[in-house]
Amino acid sequence: MRVALGISYNGSAYQGWQSQLSGNTIQDQLESALAKFTTQPLRVMCAGRTDAGVHGLMQVAHFDTPLERDMASWVRGTNAFLPRDIAVQWAQQMPDGQDGFHSRASAIARRYAYVLLESPVRPSVEAGRVGWVYRSMDSVAVERAAAYLLGEHDFSSFRAAQCQAKSPVKTITSIKVSRRGPYWRFEFEANAFLHHMIRNIMGCLVSVGQGGHSPEWILEVLAARSRDAAAPTFSPDGLYFLGPVYEDHFGLPSSAPAYDWLP
Repeated sequence: MRVALGISYNGSAYQGWQSQLSGNTIQDQLESALAKFTTQPLRVMCAGRTDAGVHGLMQVAHFDTPLERDMASWVRGTNAFLPRDIAVQWAQQMPDGQDGFHSRASAIARRYAYVLLESPVRPSVEAGRVGWVYRSMDSVAVERAAAYLLGEHDFSSFRAAQCQAKSPVKTITSIKVSRRGPYWRFEFEANAFLHHMIRNIMGCLVSVGQGGHSPEWILEVLAARSRDAAAPTFSPDGLYFLGPVYEDHFGLPSSAPAYDWLP
């Protein structure tokens, strides 16, 4: 039986998604909880690996098991062994086999949000949950710069040196910029993202917004195809994996309750 799980987590205390020897990752915590619930080891595959400090609102993972459990039991039983900052939101039995469901391969798009606090004073209550700038930003300049990133491009300038993607060419289908009080919210949707791609984009958008460069500078950064041409990598604190997008016939939830909690 193949089971898909929707998982949310505050990534502040963890070294990202992917399992490491330290055991301090989301994958390690989830697999440990599943093993305690089922009394046998289970390996999970996720839709999109997140970096250290990055949060997940609807990470999707799947695993195969011979065990028969109610889907609600997978949720409650696993959550009983997870730390308080990680929670399974739902479980659903999925088709397996050659034409079945795969959390990563079946995803047709992925979505992220970045929440940014513009304030002369650093965050306190929301520390770790938002990025921060102390200088004001121009929303018109930010939106003009973001528009240049839409479509298919070679995003080598926004790619981390350790990125393992086969190609730097990706297609961003949507960037939405909104603001509520001192909080900015940037939403990105693309067929896939490179390692650190959004954090590097955020560094450039903040630079433009604060007057360091014109919006058209983004075109120069894209054309350079060099990480040295772009701004420094921005903080992971305000980055949220909103989740993958799947074809409707899989019948999976498209969002998590915390989605509307973000500013």
